Amino acid sequence: MTNFQEKQTRRGKLYGIGVGPGDPELMTLKAVRLILECDVIAIPSSGGEANIAFDIAKGAVPQLPDKELLELSMPMIRDKEKLKESHDQAARDVAEVLEQGKNVAFLTLGDPSIYSTYIYVHNRLVHQGYDTEIIPGIPSFCAVAAKLNEGLTEASEALHIIPASYAGIEDALQLKGTRVLMKSGKSIGKIKTLISALETTAEVKMVERCGMEGERVFPNLESLDEDAGYFSILVVKDEKEQTSQQ
Repeated sequence: MTNFQEKQTRRGKLYGIGVGPGDPELMTLKAVRLILECDVIAIPSSGGEANIAFDIAKGAVPQLPDKELLELSMPMIRDKEKLKESHDQAARDVAEVLEQGKNVAFLTLGDPSIYSTYIYVHNRLVHQGYDTEIIPGIPSFCAVAAKLNEGLTEASEALHIIPASYAGIEDALQLKGTRVLMKSGKSIGKIKTLISALETTAEVKMVERCGMEGERVFPNLESLDEDAGYFSILVVKDEKEQTSQQ
């Protein structure tokens, strides 16, 4: 059997590749290698601005635009039926390429396991028996902590990762420990009001578009811009008494 015939008889493999938060230099060596090696690059499209994950990866892999690209329509909407339809179609489109024996690299912001569009396709194809692998990337909230030049937790403190654009934010802010509010853009005004009403004093900081063009850092609650964009992450901590280093 020739190499060509063998490729036609075996299925390809799907890689969900996290490209990190925005800075191409934060991409892992494994992510770069697999992007170069894979036959097809899958990029989710929401119908808006140019795909950010693709642009980040291009900074680390200049050859990326020369690769075979598979654009997947995955709109950012709340309609569950329409979301299911788009995820089903994206999985079918990827499966069609895998059936040709081609390996596919699906690019996604941050880490594929954290609020990623990739995981919807991944779950469907795993269920159908396709070979898949998740390649971790640096999560955006870890990059935000680095930008703020501070840790997220110490000792026994809990860390809560919260999608701020969904219901339940009031209860989430009552949790003890560090609360990371992702997808905060349209909810910042509401969040400021809720935090101001907390019985305990909280330390609040925010980074918008961390590692990307247009990055902004907000050092306290009062400075938060209610018009900040979708890629805004707030870090809310219980205010601690100043103590000597442990």
